[in-house]
Amino acid sequence: MDNDLIQVPVPEEAQRDEQQAYLARMRHSAAHLMAGAVVDLIPEAKLGIGPAIEDGFYYDFELPNPLSQEDLDRIAERMGEVRATHAEYKYEAISREQALEMFKDQPYKLELIRDLPEDVQPSVYRHDGFVDLCRGPHVANTEEIGPFKLLSVAGAYWRGSEKNPMLQRIYGTAWRSQDELDAYQHRVEEAERRDHRRVGKELDLFSMHEDAGPGLIYWHPKGALMRVLIENVWREEHLKHGYDIVFTPHIGKSWLWETSGHLDFYRDNMYDAMDVDGQEYFLKPMNCPFHILMYQTKRRSYRELPLRWAELGTVYRFERSGVLHGLLRVRGFTQDDAHIFCRPDQIEGEIERVLDFTLHILGIMGFHEFEVYLSTRPDKSVGDIADWERAEEALQQALEAKNLPYKVDQGGGAFYGPKIDLKIKDSLGRAWQCTTVQFDFNMPERFDMIYIGEDGQEHRPYMVHRALLGSMERFFGVLIEHYGGAFPLWLSPVQAVIIPISDVKHMDYARDVVARLREAGIRAEVDDRRDRMGAKIRDAQLQKIPYMLIIGDKEKEAGAVAVRLRSGEDLGAVPLDELKARMVEEATSRA
Repeated sequence: MDNDLIQVPVPEEAQRDEQQAYLARMRHSAAHLMAGAVVDLIPEAKLGIGPAIEDGFYYDFELPNPLSQEDLDRIAERMGEVRATHAEYKYEAISREQALEMFKDQPYKLELIRDLPEDVQPSVYRHDGFVDLCRGPHVANTEEIGPFKLLSVAGAYWRGSEKNPMLQRIYGTAWRSQDELDAYQHRVEEAERRDHRRVGKELDLFSMHEDAGPGLIYWHPKGALMRVLIENVWREEHLKHGYDIVFTPHIGKSWLWETSGHLDFYRDNMYDAMDVDGQEYFLKPMNCPFHILMYQTKRRSYRELPLRWAELGTVYRFERSGVLHGLLRVRGFTQDDAHIFCRPDQIEGEIERVLDFTLHILGIMGFHEFEVYLSTRPDKSVGDIADWERAEEALQQALEAKNLPYKVDQGGGAFYGPKIDLKIKDSLGRAWQCTTVQFDFNMPERFDMIYIGEDGQEHRPYMVHRALLGSMERFFGVLIEHYGGAFPLWLSPVQAVIIPISDVKHMDYARDVVARLREAGIRAEVDDRRDRMGAKIRDAQLQKIPYMLIIGDKEKEAGAVAVRLRSGEDLGAVPLDELKARMVEEATSRA
């Protein structure tokens, strides 16, 4: 958890935060312990930075050779030797001149020292002869560092810029007890097993093609079917909840993005302009200016508000290649976007309505635990501070009206307004950023949006940006990992596979079963490969197909099927009509 997150008082939270703060100190100390071990073993190492992160720590190094697993083992062994000495972590404030002299052979440290603000005094921490530029805090001595493990090595650009050298980043983790470390390693193994890139390939859901363009997703038939099913629910629920669905173009003239402020505040994440008839056009990074143009096609009355316009709009944002990650961080994605235009007196009610809708639609998808954040005005922002304060108060009151515990992310808002971020927790307890509700009083001003009030005068509407799933790509990745590919029946691309024991005697009945299931809307297919029944069952389980229907002489004569579930449970022979009714109920209820 970031240090600038302020906890709104909630029972039991204070103790949990204190424990997390201690773990962060311990892991930061473990990063120093690791850096000292690396320098002991590789004296020519150049040091980068080594912070604590969620569940662990890392340190960046410039090294003469790539590190191997054997190297990590040696580093960990050396760390254990130093930890056993109970070496103290000693703080020392030094002058800028002392710092420059102390780290004269460490170019990355020298850069950090030179970038320090004039009013900040450098400081160092020492342990066992190792010294590092650091503000702290640390634990008292190396004995306090609990069981640890070095996990992996990855490349990392110095200070996150592709223009800088590539360093070697060693990741590690540390915990208070061996049981906690073992539990963490189990979670990591389970996360690797559920990795959406791995599962997506195994289930043939999607692919990425670096040679054709990194960060762009190709939806295969099964994955595309699942996307259609999700989108159908999305459209159905939006229409039920008072939204109108709209569509907008993929490109727009530069003045749109100048007016909206994106060229001032978001230019680094936009693709270069293209020339169309001598005019500059941009691929849209957002849908909002287009929705505003539609709002302005006629004079609006207070009676028309609120307007709730939703769009599955594909947008394009330039993400650095180093941060691209499967479906979770891409360059082209379809946002489940919506904008609400309302009167000032409607804003709190609309935000409460959005929160209710969010919990409802995420519940349909199988998510019921959340972390909620109220993100406030960043340093780089537009608008009057008084407007920001009113907007933040409106969001806060909506959260409290819904009894949603939340934290305040100071400075985490968008440049045009504060926001509510809702992170969904998956089956492994991991939090994923999906839902965002953003207040905006900037764009209505910039685009001179008006409505005619009950008094006959012109008034400025309020605007709310809102995404529930975030994007189809990212949400699909989270969904894959949440279920580990074992999707609920309504979402499974293949809901049942029919496995005839004999290709000759039972195939006609198998095809009849498929036809009857499909008539009921069930997605079923026959495994007609010339292979052993056991192999077909195993393959169906690997494909995580919910129902396997085995057909032999007895089933054919009785008009039944022998049912096996992907969990391995054997339901025995079930009359086909009874099974069909069960599956239809399960699918339509989205259980």
